[in-house]
Amino acid sequence: MVFRSKAPLRIGLAGGGTDVSPYSDLYGGAILNVTISLYARATLQWIDEPVIHIEALDRNESERLPLQEALPINGKLDLVKGVYNRLKREGKLPNTGMRISTEVDAPAGSGLGTSSTLMVAILGAFAEACKLPLGEYDLAHLAYEIERKDLGLAGGKQDQYAATFGGVNFMEFYGDDKVIVNPLRVKSEYLDELENNLLLYYSSTSRESARIIEVQQKNVQEKNARSIEAMHQLKEQAQQMKEALLRGRLDAIGEILDYGFQQKKKMAEGISNPWLEEIYEAARKAGASGGKISGAGGGGFMMLFAEPHNHESVKKTLAGYLHVPFHFEPSGSQIVHYDPEQDYSDLDNA
Repeated sequence: MVFRSKAPLRIGLAGGGTDVSPYSDLYGGAILNVTISLYARATLQWIDEPVIHIEALDRNESERLPLQEALPINGKLDLVKGVYNRLKREGKLPNTGMRISTEVDAPAGSGLGTSSTLMVAILGAFAEACKLPLGEYDLAHLAYEIERKDLGLAGGKQDQYAATFGGVNFMEFYGDDKVIVNPLRVKSEYLDELENNLLLYYSSTSRESARIIEVQQKNVQEKNARSIEAMHQLKEQAQQMKEALLRGRLDAIGEILDYGFQQKKKMAEGISNPWLEEIYEAARKAGASGGKISGAGGGGFMMLFAEPHNHESVKKTLAGYLHVPFHFEPSGSQIVHYDPEQDYSDLDNA
C-alpha cells in the first residue's frame, strides 16, 4: 500500500510575525492567511528491505539508511527524519523498511511556508499509514512540535495550521502553544475579486528565514519598543483585513497590505532591502496599490494587489521576474491511498 499526502502552501494577508514566540506568548498574536493551489507532497510506502530510503524529488537529494531507532539529524532531509524519530521514539512506527519521497511546488525559503507545509504532508502520510488518531489541531500541533522543538528550526505557528485546515482563516495565538483557527465565511464573489486582484511574483532569491526570525525574537526578548509596537500594529492590521474581507471592502485591501508591509519592516533588520524596495516601488508606480514580502522577508515571493486593468502595466514593469498564477485552495491536507497491485482502469469510466 502506498500513502500519498498533499498540503497547500499559503499566502499571509495580514499579521505576519505575530505568531512567533515570545511575542505570541506575551501579547497574543493574530494572522489572516489563505491557502493557494501550490502544494507540498509526500509519499510513503512500506518495503521488505531493512532500509529507509528518503528522497526529495524537487531538490534531487536522496539518502539511503539502514533501519534504526533514530536517524541522524545532519541538515539533510531532516523534516522526514524528524517525523520518523518522533514516531519511532513514541513506539508508533512498525519495525519495517520504508521509502519516503517528497516534493514542493515552490523553493525552500520562498516565504510561502514551504518547510512547515511539507512537514504537515509528511506527518499526514505517516499518520494515515500508522493509523494515528490525529484531528486537525492534533496534526498541526505535532507538526509544529517536531519542526520547532525536536529539530530546533526557528519560526512561527501559522504555517502548520494553514496547511492542515486550508481555506481562509483568521488565527489567534497565545501562550502555552494555544492556537484558535477561525475559518472565515467570506462571500464567494469577494474571494473571486480578491483572487483576481492579487499577483504573485518570485524574486528569484530565496532567503534564510530562521536568521530574520531569530532577530525578531531577540527584539521582543530585549523589549525593543519599536519592534514590539510594529507587531502590535500588525495584529491590528489582521483585524482590519478580516473586516474588509467579510464586508467586501476590496478597495481597502491594497492600502491595508501596504500598511502591514511598512510595519513589518520595523520588526527586524533584513526583512526588506534596497533591491526589494525598488521592485515594490516600481510595481506601485505601475498601478499596484499595495503588497508585501511573503513570509519572514528578505526575498522569496512578493504579493501585489492591483486592479485587473492595471495588471498589464505591472506585469510589463516586472517582466524580469517570474509571475506565478494561482487560485485559492479551500481544502487543507489530504490523504490518498494507492495500492500498486490493484487495477484502477475501471475508474476511468466511472
